[in-house]
Amino acid sequence: MTIEKAIFEIEKKISIKQAEDFDNVGLLCGNLNREVSGILICHDALEKVVDEAISKNLNLIITFHPVIFSGLKSLTGKNYVEQSVIKAIENKIAIYAIHTAFDNDWFGVNYGICEQLRLKNQQVLMPKPNNLKALEFYVPAEFSATLKEALFSAGAGNIGFYDECSFTISGKGTFRPIEGSNPYSGTKNIRENTTEEMISVTFESYKQNQILAAMKAAHPYEEVAYKIISLDNNNQYAGLGRFGELENEMEEADFLKMVQNAFNLKIIRHSDYNGKKIKRVGVLGGSGASGIKAAMSKNCDAYLTGDLKYHDFFQNEGKMMICDIGHFESEQFVTQQLFEILSEIFPKFAISKSVEKTNPVNYFL
Repeated sequence: MTIEKAIFEIEKKISIKQAEDFDNVGLLCGNLNREVSGILICHDALEKVVDEAISKNLNLIITFHPVIFSGLKSLTGKNYVEQSVIKAIENKIAIYAIHTAFDNDWFGVNYGICEQLRLKNQQVLMPKPNNLKALEFYVPAEFSATLKEALFSAGAGNIGFYDECSFTISGKGTFRPIEGSNPYSGTKNIRENTTEEMISVTFESYKQNQILAAMKAAHPYEEVAYKIISLDNNNQYAGLGRFGELENEMEEADFLKMVQNAFNLKIIRHSDYNGKKIKRVGVLGGSGASGIKAAMSKNCDAYLTGDLKYHDFFQNEGKMMICDIGHFESEQFVTQQLFEILSEIFPKFAISKSVEKTNPVNYFL
């Protein structure tokens, strides 16, 4: 299996096209045509992780954080990023980053946090806006089933935990082939009346090109009449953060102790107690100050994230406990999650979790 084929299979499960615009995901370095000897999963693709891949004869590193985040103007080994990339290239190791594509995934980073907290009734905290579209087009009735199969295979009609969703209306259409046309049916310069079906499917916007290509390839008409409609609906199954409810409400101190144990934390930075019991909890792995207002709007009693600044703790207005559990600590389950996903995709392939510590933050107690 080539690296290109391996990435193709991974992206069928976790599409990097759902990553945030600011991010740098996908293949960061490596030859797509090289055969994969094995996969190493890590949180940060530091030089010591590349050394680990070399020692284990694994030439594809799947990293959560992209080691190359901003542009590289040179490769001289002057910093930890360049040192890692140079060693990977010299040893023919590919590095592939998944980052916010996994943050936005329903079964991604924040799902892992919520599962650790055993939250019920989970929902996306900040659903992706402008993410859904609808496609409507017309086709002869005898081609309706063929077109639907092509669309479904391209990823259209997926709504939450349902797929192959569509709607069909039968009706009458007219057309007149003119000079230069090569019609599927009908006679040039004569208006034709035909029975057609209008098929409607919804899809995530990043799938548009592949869905249109599938429709046109399967359609019998020379010119396909279709409409793409941008929907105002938020995608409730993709986006940053998550919230849910504890089985039983808890006192604030008891909640903090439970979080500390669940995440094996040495310290939790948190806002003042407000005397409110904790039932609904919001989470956002990594740097999550941007989710505070969203968590408040969802009536969360507590919000867990990392990388908060001094003034971020004032944003709760005394209505919600804000907890900074650490950037790495909030994402610590990612490697195991990716290991389980990739093991399912490649059940007979060599997949390993990195044993190297890459959290740059240490605590003196």
